[in-house]
Amino acid sequence: MMAFTAISSSLPSCSSVSSLLFQWPSTPLQKSSSLSWSSSFPHLSISRGSPFASSNPAHAKGLFIQSAWTRRSRGEAAKRPNKKSWKQRTDMYMRPFLLNVFFSKKFIHAKVMHRGTSKVISVATTNAKDLRNSLPSLTDHNACRVIGKLIAERSKEADVYAISYEPRKDERIEGKLGIVIDTIKENGIMFVP
Repeated sequence: MMAFTAISSSLPSCSSVSSLLFQWPSTPLQKSSSLSWSSSFPHLSISRGSPFASSNPAHAKGLFIQSAWTRRSRGEAAKRPNKKSWKQRTDMYMRPFLLNVFFSKKFIHAKVMHRGTSKVISVATTNAKDLRNSLPSLTDHNACRVIGKLIAERSKEADVYAISYEPRKDERIEGKLGIVIDTIKENGIMFVP
């Protein structure tokens, strides 16, 4: 309850100023034809007595302000235009290990990275000395199977048993990339979608 302090001599028929309280109107608000800012608020009347004295719940409804739904203003949206979505913010923690495969005309390179720390967990490339001399071709399907098997073994050594792969825009998981991913799956690594 809010009390007003005023000069008691200016108030007629009031023995105590502390008995003046805000009271919401008990009738429903009329829709105003005015669109001004001040006309959107209900008018308050000042009266003596306590509005809480009535035990009728119908009178208690007028004591609370109902808030209206408002859309986000353009200015508020413009303040943070680059706010990341929930998936963008949590994806790094939900799928921390990411497979990256690169195919060139001369060799194949694959690595598994930890997204949060950018630490490389396992690497395999056909350009390495031991594979360069032992494989007949560094870019064919057999080389893809060797790379997949090495990535799976080295990831298990680092205690990583689940990785994910995010294809680039308009990239299909087929051909050489499909062979690398299938070989990794066959060797005991789980792919998280």
